[in-house]
Amino acid sequence: MINGIGNGRSGRGSSMGRRGVAVATALVVAALGAAPAVAAESSGKAASARQHGERGTLLSVTPVTGLSRDEVAAFLGKAEIDASRAVHGVRAYRLTYRTVTAQGAPTTATGLFVLPEGGGRTLSLVAETHGTMAHRDYAPSVGEGFGRLSPYLHASAGRAVSAPDYLGLGKGPGRHPYMDTASSVTASLDMLRASRTAAQRLGRPLNGDVYGTGFSQGGQVAMALGKALAGGADRHFRLRGLAPVAGPYDLENAEMPGIFDGRINQTSAVFYLSYYLTAQNRLRPLYKDPAEAFKQPYAGVVDTLFDSRHTEEEIFKALPATVDQLITDGFREKLRHPSGALLEAMRAQDGTCAWKPDVPVLLHAAGGDTDVPIANSRSCARQLARNGVKVPVIDHGKADHFGTFKEAEPQIVRFFDALERRS
Repeated sequence: MINGIGNGRSGRGSSMGRRGVAVATALVVAALGAAPAVAAESSGKAASARQHGERGTLLSVTPVTGLSRDEVAAFLGKAEIDASRAVHGVRAYRLTYRTVTAQGAPTTATGLFVLPEGGGRTLSLVAETHGTMAHRDYAPSVGEGFGRLSPYLHASAGRAVSAPDYLGLGKGPGRHPYMDTASSVTASLDMLRASRTAAQRLGRPLNGDVYGTGFSQGGQVAMALGKALAGGADRHFRLRGLAPVAGPYDLENAEMPGIFDGRINQTSAVFYLSYYLTAQNRLRPLYKDPAEAFKQPYAGVVDTLFDSRHTEEEIFKALPATVDQLITDGFREKLRHPSGALLEAMRAQDGTCAWKPDVPVLLHAAGGDTDVPIANSRSCARQLARNGVKVPVIDHGKADHFGTFKEAEPQIVRFFDALERRS
């Protein structure tokens, strides 16, 4: 429902919903013969990092894989992504770093940091935020599937890539606060800081320029992260361009209504809605008893399904086929006409497009997307226009959710190349 999940049984092309997952899982490539996960913690600095809780402090750097240019091309090719912009091999690492929970308490998180093999010594950085994932091992720093497609493509094109797992995914503790934009931004921003330190230690320092992109849930996070960077969230980073893909920028007026008017397919709607409600209920109570929102037998199992240990395939099998079978009649009406805590939860995630970028922005979407309707991107463009910035919505036509990602990614690399040449 709400964001790009990136794993799905129906193969509907969702990073947000189910399709992304199935596609992602199917992309386990033998050629990825990951390098041994040899923890490469730098002695003095790592010890110092453990002694204080500064956000973005790098705790460890663990090599996870290295691919030649041809192996990158083969990996992308299995997902039917144009690899013509892939010109370098890549070296990938899992970073563990300090950040904060959705409530502001100290915690740790992980993310994937990827460097090109070759190119200049000093690099610009792509901040790449992934779509919806329910199982922690699908996260970019752990799973060799969907979550690495964009990072490998952008790194092979010659830029460093910082791809956070988000809170509660990858090797981070706890459960993922799904669709909590604020904590996704803090985790992503702190991953940028950790990436800056890692790049220096690995002999490939960053020049401070950041290009933001992300798919589905990650599209919304990318827009919010761009807003934070443009607002001066960290003086070490300069936002140079944004190109989010199929983000759920408007839950209240586009994504949630799409669940009930047919614009979102039922398979994805059931998954997103279950994930969203259970996660948001832990942040701001939307119901006292799951039976208020979910029909039996689902009320008794739905929260457990999203414990970050169940795969999307397992979740799909345990949930019903339609939203009407999942949600009680009373709660359905609350979703259709939100108020109180429910409306507050939606609006807390909306507004990521309510700012005035001073860098080029492209919004990628598709009229054929039945996971994140194109109405989300059009709403985002209207919000940006109200702030004085006209941003094009690139419509990929009949492409489905994952199809939008496949078509957009090579175009985004070219877009970033052009911006970098002008900088």
